[in-house]
Amino acid sequence: MLIAGIYAIIWPADALTVLVLAGGILLLIDGALGLWSLTFGGGKSGNYWFDVAANALSLLLGVLILLSPLLATIFTVTFLAAIVGVTALVVGVMQIVVITREREHYARIWPVVLSGISYILLGLAFLLLPLISVTIAVIFGGVMLVVFAFGLFGWAWRLYQRTKA
Repeated sequence: MLIAGIYAIIWPADALTVLVLAGGILLLIDGALGLWSLTFGGGKSGNYWFDVAANALSLLLGVLILLSPLLATIFTVTFLAAIVGVTALVVGVMQIVVITREREHYARIWPVVLSGISYILLGLAFLLLPLISVTIAVIFGGVMLVVFAFGLFGWAWRLYQRTKA
């Protein structure tokens, strides 16, 4: 975890490509196992043709991602950044609208309004600058991995010291 976090901090674009490739591998495995289960494994569901189509699309998308990781990274990251951006915009607007409508029930509304504004700014950043925003998010994720790894090291050290005493 520590090594992955350091890698994400130093080389965020490469770490993002690795994440997209891992997603492609998971889609490939999911689609292949799903089709195998429906064909040979006796997998039964209420929607046979829906499951066939979903697993075939999963398999196809996994193959496409693995064949062209650079294009897949750019398109996948841009699409996911757009989803995050729209979601953040909706949440921010909802927070501001709800708190202004219900302001008589709250002593202070400025923390919620400030939170809504920050969500709106985050959403705009993800929509207007998707690759930079995702790169910063990968770096932040790497920092969190490093912090979590050191926390686990500290916890393991305390457990070691407790068993030693």
